Amino acid sequence: MPATTARPGIGRALRVAVRPLAGLVLLAGLLWGVGVGPFLHGLRLIDAPAVAAALGIGALTTVCCAWRWRLVAGGLGVPLPLVGAVAQCYRAVFLNATLPGGVLGDVHRAVRSGRDAGDVGRGVRAVVWERTAGQVVQVALAAAVLLAFPSPVRPLLPVVLGLLAVVLLGAVLLARAAPSRAPARWLRPLRVAAADLRAGVLARRTWAGVVLASAVAVGGHLVTFLVAARTAGATAPLAELLPLTLLALLAMAVPANVGGFGPREGVAAWAFGAAGLSAAQGVATATVYGALVLVASLPGAVVLATRWRPRRGRGGQQARNGG
Repeated sequence: MPATTARPGIGRALRVAVRPLAGLVLLAGLLWGVGVGPFLHGLRLIDAPAVAAALGIGALTTVCCAWRWRLVAGGLGVPLPLVGAVAQCYRAVFLNATLPGGVLGDVHRAVRSGRDAGDVGRGVRAVVWERTAGQVVQVALAAAVLLAFPSPVRPLLPVVLGLLAVVLLGAVLLARAAPSRAPARWLRPLRVAAADLRAGVLARRTWAGVVLASAVAVGGHLVTFLVAARTAGATAPLAELLPLTLLALLAMAVPANVGGFGPREGVAAWAFGAAGLSAAQGVATATVYGALVLVASLPGAVVLATRWRPRRGRGGQQARNGG
């Protein structure tokens, strides 16, 4: 019995360990293929205008993500002031950019907001649905751009979108049939998910704001990537760079990175190379983007420090009083 109960924990630990390991393997492969030069070259080219643009765009995208989170959380009954949401989103972006996996900052804000609201489960679900809504909008916008502009994936995109439509249709049909056939233990999660979607994402007062905030956030990330491309020395027309940077942006959703680096650089190297540009140019562009995102997230480090110091001070005071 003890061995049986330990297996799920071991499986989770292995998954957590494998993700950053996969990112390390990918980075090692890139270093072996293109060398360390493109990484260092991109970092050397970062200048003050690029940093200023990253800070300004980062502020806009962070506020949009906080507003989207507030809308979804409000629909689920989790009160969330906008100022507090912006601070927590900044902290999450900083943690995502500096810790392995790229999602630990969102996990932190999900649990923290749930505890503040007195319902951790509802707080976690609010962040999950908010992130999911943002990813759906990003994929939809990416599909439109990749269909409109030439890219290495354009010939395959109709097939991919067709398969995705089939999968979504199958999921909808399965969800509609599930209440009458699924075991009782599956009914409650399905009902909770359906209720969350109706109240938190698809509600009349919510969905338009969620779509708008997501679209502006995606646009901000894309503009930052284009700034990174120009900073790294890419001279290709914007119509050619746009789909390539979008592919690299989509790769960031893969939770297998080390400090934000990994899949993004790998996909950028492949996309730039397949488009007739050099793989080294793609790596340099993605490296500059990662550095600009880290700079734009630095207000999150300030939030993290200001939230940590008072707690440490109170803890030290309690320890002295107790002693």
